[in-house]
Amino acid sequence: MSTSVATSAAGFRPQLAAVAILGSAMVTFGVFLSGFVIAEPAPYEVFMVALIGLWFIFGLKISRSVAPLLALLILFMTGGILSLTVMSDLATAPMYMAVSGFLALSAVFYAAIIEGRHDRLKLIFDAWVAAGVITSLLGILGYFGAIPGAANFTLYDRAKGAFQDPNVFGPFLVAPSLYLMYRLLTERITTAPIKAIAILIMALGLFLSFSRAAWALYLFCAYALVLVMLLKERTGAFRLKILVLALGGALLMIAALAIALQIPQVADLFSNRTQLVQDYDSGHLGRFDRHKIGFLMSMEKPLGIGPMVFSTMFPEDEHNIWLKSLTSYGWLGFVSYVTLIVWTLTIGFRFLLLDRPWQPYLMIAWIALIGHTAIGNVIDTDHWRHFYLLLGVVWGCGALEHRHRRRAAAAQAGRLTPAPTLR
Repeated sequence: MSTSVATSAAGFRPQLAAVAILGSAMVTFGVFLSGFVIAEPAPYEVFMVALIGLWFIFGLKISRSVAPLLALLILFMTGGILSLTVMSDLATAPMYMAVSGFLALSAVFYAAIIEGRHDRLKLIFDAWVAAGVITSLLGILGYFGAIPGAANFTLYDRAKGAFQDPNVFGPFLVAPSLYLMYRLLTERITTAPIKAIAILIMALGLFLSFSRAAWALYLFCAYALVLVMLLKERTGAFRLKILVLALGGALLMIAALAIALQIPQVADLFSNRTQLVQDYDSGHLGRFDRHKIGFLMSMEKPLGIGPMVFSTMFPEDEHNIWLKSLTSYGWLGFVSYVTLIVWTLTIGFRFLLLDRPWQPYLMIAWIALIGHTAIGNVIDTDHWRHFYLLLGVVWGCGALEHRHRRRAAAAQAGRLTPAPTLR
């Protein structure tokens, strides 16, 4: 009897392996589509809704390690749904909440599938790089009017690639750039030229977005990556390699920037955008004035005021993720969001320097998430698709670590054979 069962199980292994490969390929394609959101609903939403639905039908598992992420996002969405009850005219608010719900679910989905197979992390980041390079090329060529329909890839004389907004296009390119920087610093020098070219393409695309938040995010994350790698790698030779390559890369970036600034169109807009405070930041009912008034108003609105209502009361949207969570998701949503961010960053910090196969991806996502949390003070990030991907990566890596520790503890107690050595 046992022999027949074992034989039957062995017969299913090729089919299971094929399904796993197909599933990973579909996830890779989904991540690639996240770089092309020029209209909504974007192909990314359509494809990922179907993919997540199929995965749940065929038994997507939410482990105890991922369950807190799901619980916090459910509370966040509950606050958003409650905020709809105070609106006199719902208009497009239900659709806004539907998108929020999909993005929240996508974070849980990414965390669960990463916990299932950690080798999906490489596929995810490789797809992110491919999307980043292609959408950057569209933004660069569109900015200089070098392709038909160039206006589709620019906005207000700023490159936006295949995105609706330059302020989303720029930050999208940061994580794949970090991934290539890491590989450039750790892999053979013979593969460096291709990686360096891809980094320069994305850096130029990000620069031409003329997003001050994206510029600050890129610089912070690049320096943080080098710092964390210096902390993790103990050998003097490797540290010297990191410092030399990082310095060389910085000089190359400066040279490329100097060349770009020789173009009058670029130099003029750069001069304008490098002013720390713009008129729309500090003027009457400017960004900072709206933040102050909005926070005071939210103290009297426990259920919030509903999504997209703020811009009907003031000249523009909140442009602050903390205020956005208060106005659109109420006090419940705000507390859930703050808890989620603190918990996520704590997970990354605890496991940041451990020697694991998934450590580089955790490091990159954690650094990028810190930067995104910081720029959230001046911009809304609640509907950024790649932000929820970063959340999923950190939680997925955290779940992998918890599973590894459980197996190690069980093996030490003699209940399991030792887990394979992790490199």
